Formats: sequence, structure tokens, C-alpha cells
Amino acid sequence: MSSRVEQLLANSVSNCMSEEPRTPSIAPSLTYSDDSDDQDELVQPEPPRRRRASTRLIAQSAADVQRITGESTQQLINRCCGGGCCMNLQNRAPDGEYEQVPLPDNDAFRSLGLKINEIPSSLSNIAELPEQFTFLEKPTRRGSSLPSPTDSAISFGSQASPETSETNSPVSLEQSFQKLELEDLDTSIQPPSFVQPHPPYHVFPAKIHNTRELTKPGAEKRTYHFDLDVTDYPDEGGLDFKVGGAIGVSAPNDTELVDELLDLLLVPRFLRDKPVLLRTTRGRWPTVWGDDQARELITTRRDLLTWCCDLQSYPPTKPLLRIFAEYAQDPNEKKILMYLCSGEGQAVFCDFRTGPHISISQILHAFPSAKPPLELLLSVLQPLMPRFYSLSNDPHESYEIRDGKQHRLIEIAVTVHESADWKLGSRTGVGSGFFERQARKFIELQRAGKTPQLYAPMFKGLMANPLAKQFVSDGPMLLIGAGVGIAPFRGFVQRRLKNANCANKVWVLQGIRDSLVDELYSGEWGVHEDEVKRVIQSRRGEGRYVQEEVANQADLVWYIINSVDGRVFVCGSTRGMGEGVEEALIKVAMAKGNLEHDEAKKFWNLKKEVGQYIAETW
Repeated sequence: MSSRVEQLLANSVSNCMSEEPRTPSIAPSLTYSDDSDDQDELVQPEPPRRRRASTRLIAQSAADVQRITGESTQQLINRCCGGGCCMNLQNRAPDGEYEQVPLPDNDAFRSLGLKINEIPSSLSNIAELPEQFTFLEKPTRRGSSLPSPTDSAISFGSQASPETSETNSPVSLEQSFQKLELEDLDTSIQPPSFVQPHPPYHVFPAKIHNTRELTKPGAEKRTYHFDLDVTDYPDEGGLDFKVGGAIGVSAPNDTELVDELLDLLLVPRFLRDKPVLLRTTRGRWPTVWGDDQARELITTRRDLLTWCCDLQSYPPTKPLLRIFAEYAQDPNEKKILMYLCSGEGQAVFCDFRTGPHISISQILHAFPSAKPPLELLLSVLQPLMPRFYSLSNDPHESYEIRDGKQHRLIEIAVTVHESADWKLGSRTGVGSGFFERQARKFIELQRAGKTPQLYAPMFKGLMANPLAKQFVSDGPMLLIGAGVGIAPFRGFVQRRLKNANCANKVWVLQGIRDSLVDELYSGEWGVHEDEVKRVIQSRRGEGRYVQEEVANQADLVWYIINSVDGRVFVCGSTRGMGEGVEEALIKVAMAKGNLEHDEAKKFWNLKKEVGQYIAETW
């Protein structure tokens, strides 16, 4: 570390020895620079700037390569140098060893964009059929006293109580059914009990108290606000909700998508909700977190696809395609699928995975003769993981009296994520799509004069959010965010403005596209909102980004980061905003601290280590 950085940090420490000034005149205020959109004079418009292309590294290790391609790193290296030369198919076999294969004539196949002209008659290095470690069996019934089928699930065997931990005898299975009936779990609003976020915590169906859309028509992305009733949330060892903290949500797959997949796999309707014995030989699935061990569970096929398998978030793997190839009845479909699983088809496979996003149902529509058994498919589908959302309020202060009872509320904001879809044009993400469906149902029921009874399956206690951990002092704070990343800052400001010791000690820089359609929580930050918050628009006025405003507020940034318990928080997307803000902070340190670029970067890294600079980006 350079001597200048050491001296700068030493000065910062010495400043911390004295009492921080409490008068508003000492701290710099939000400044209005010459290129601010709040000036009266007209600004000469600049030509529109080109938006930079974003990049994302998808493979960083041998494990990533194997996860993506289904083969070892050495196998991949033997065929691909990384230069893209395999796309030219220069190592063609002699004439006569290739054949023209008729392609499936359907919209789903055409949407895959596969560039296949000829397929070698002989293929090598074909991915092996994956090991099956999940099995669905009809529970052995004894007598006629078993309860009627339900959607509930119960674990037995290695996770069961002593009276049901014996071998799979008819008696033990019957006892499991009886226990299943006693559980009385409604899996239309929460997952089966074995889908634990982490032992001993279970998923709680929080009633949606209210919801509304924060964005207006014309916004590029839709964002919804939710008030969740956590009055009856079970006690978890005194672990409470925190300002700036997060909750986990076990969002289910869309019911229509699950039914479509069951239809495509030819699963009879009368079997979909009947209890079935799920037996696994290894792994954690269908739990979310847990030990790698064999399991025996009674559940339903619908619950497994609804709560345990991600049907749309991951690109297809070779093991998945190998299963489709094994069970494809049409010989041409089988050849194409085997080609994608082979060494010769490696280039097409790589292009296939990195092209438009592909779902499981899309592949089944593209290769309609492939009808693999559900139990084998469950062995290769990715687990459905929970999504995490930051609290957008102060959870210690949010209560409402309803029905003569005090209800405790937590609040979140959810931006809908969309990707291309071959049939609908676009589709929503698992978590954001679930919340949007719930919001629309809620609003429709309210308009019809009905009382909505809708829920969000959530849990707390697992996200050690850096924003929440560092919100422990009354020092000055600068909150920098864009899009829905601004949501957790609302709780910070609400808490700060209620504390007299924190007056004039919190500032917000909010990056948005257009304040007319997508400014989140406008007017909901407190009585001093205009004094503490500045909105930067990228699609209106002169069109600036929040990172540019960080540089304009150099005096304020430098004052805060060198003050007693000063904090700079950044929240939002890593690409673009997160990277840009970090570079802007480096420029501030260079200008105000007279540091070189590398020295300024070290300065902020040290501030990260001591918890004064906190970046929560994704």
C-alpha cells in the first residue's frame, strides 16, 4: 500500500476521534452541477451515446465446463481449441459418410435455431445415459383404511420417526399414509414439508395483505410492491427481520407449465395428484439444502414438478438431451439428438446452449416423439432454488390494525424478469412471474369486490445481507442504487428520518430510466424526501447515469467516507451500474485524495474490508 493511501486512512482515523458535527451546514449537501437537469438554463443536447455490450463469463473452472457440456475438460480440449474453428467443420469425414436427415417440421424445432445440414453416419464420444437415482413407485397398500389422496407429502425412512423408520413394509407404508393425512398441508400455497430452506426452518405461507404496481404503462420493466403479513410467522430462536435484510421465497412453477409438461410426458391426469413413493439413492434433491443421502418420501408427481424442479431457468445439458434421444421413437429425431450428444456435434451443441433461452417444454415440443419416463427426467432436472428479495421498509415499524387485531407487515419490491419464448413471445422468470401472477389475481379480486386470499411461501434467517449487517450506527450514509436495487434503501431512510441523531445524515442517489413511468416509491421516503434524495434519469433530459452523478457529488462522497462511521452503500445490477459506480468512486478518490488509479482502488478495497463501502450487486 502506498504511503499516500496510508496517510489518507490515518487522517480518516484521526477524524474519527472527534465528535461528528451535527449541524446541517457542515456536511455537503446534494450539489447541482452544471450538467444537472435541475438547472433553469437549456443544456445543449448531446448525440445519443452507444450502449456498450455486456459480457458474462459462464465458465471459470473444470466443474463449470462439465456442468455446461456434460463432459470432462480434457474431452472438450481434445476437440476444441477455443478459437471457434470447430464451427467450420474442417475435419469432415470422407464423402459418403454423411447423411441428410429430415428435420422435425414444427415451430418449436425451428425456434431452436439448430444449424444442421448433414449428420455423420458414425458418431463418437456420445454422452452416456445418465445414472438414474430417482424412482417413483406405487406405495404398497394394506387393507382399505388408507386415506384419500392429497397433495401433501411426508418423509419416512432415513428422516422418519422411529415408528416409521423400518423397511418398506406394507405396515410402515400404511403408517406413513396415516401420518400424511395428519400433516394436512395445503401445497397449493406452500411447498411440501421436505422442501426446507435449511433445517429446522420451514417455508411459511405469508398472506398477501396488499399489492400494487409501482411502475406505470410504458415502463421498460414492470415492478410490483407487496405487503406481506408475517404476524403469525413462527419463532426461530429470536431471529428477526432487519432493516435492509432479505427474505427467501420458494416460488412454485406456473400451474399451466406443470400441466403442459405432464401432458407432453403422457402422465395420466388421474395419477398426477395421487400419492406416490419417491425413492432416491443419493444426493440432496428434492430438498433444497441438506445432507447427501438416500431418501424415501411420499409425495405427488404434481408437487415434484411444481416445487422441486426448475423447468425453465437453465439451458439444456447433454445428459438431458441423451435421455430424450434414448426415448425418441422417430428415427430422425433420435439421430439429431444423438448428434447433439456426440463429439462431432459439439460445435452445434455449444451454439445451441448459448443461443435463445430454451425450456424443457420447448424441447419436448420440438422432438414430439421423445417421451422419457418422469422418474428418469427427475434425475437430471435442476433443483428449483428459492429467490431472495430485499425488504423495502423498516420491519420494526410496519403494523396495521385489521379485524380488531394488530398485523405485522414486511414489504418487498419485485421487478419482473422476462426472456424470449418460442410460443408466447416472452415469458417471465420463476420468482418474478409468480409474484406478477399473484399481483394480478389480487387486483382482479379486489375490483370484483372480493377479499383476496393469496399467499407467498417465504422464510427468513438465511440471507446474511451485507446491507443489513452494516446498518448498525448513526454515521452519515450515502445510498446509491438503480432500478429495484433502490428498494432496501427505503427502509434505511425511514429508520434514519425517525432518529433525531441521524438528521441530515442520509443521502440517496437513485438511477432510473424515466421518472414519469419507473420512479419507484416516489413520495414515500419521508417528510424530507426532496432534501435527501436525488433522481438521475437515463432516458429523459440529458440522459445521465447514476455513476455520473456519483462523480458530480464528489465532495459529499469524500465527506461521508472519511466521517465517523460513514457508509457508502451500492445496490443494483453489477453490469453497467455496479461497475460504473465503482469506477466513479475511484475517480472521486483520485481527485479528492490526490491518488493514482491503483492507489484509489486500494483505498476503496480497504473501506470494503472495514465495512464502510458495501456493494450488494447481482
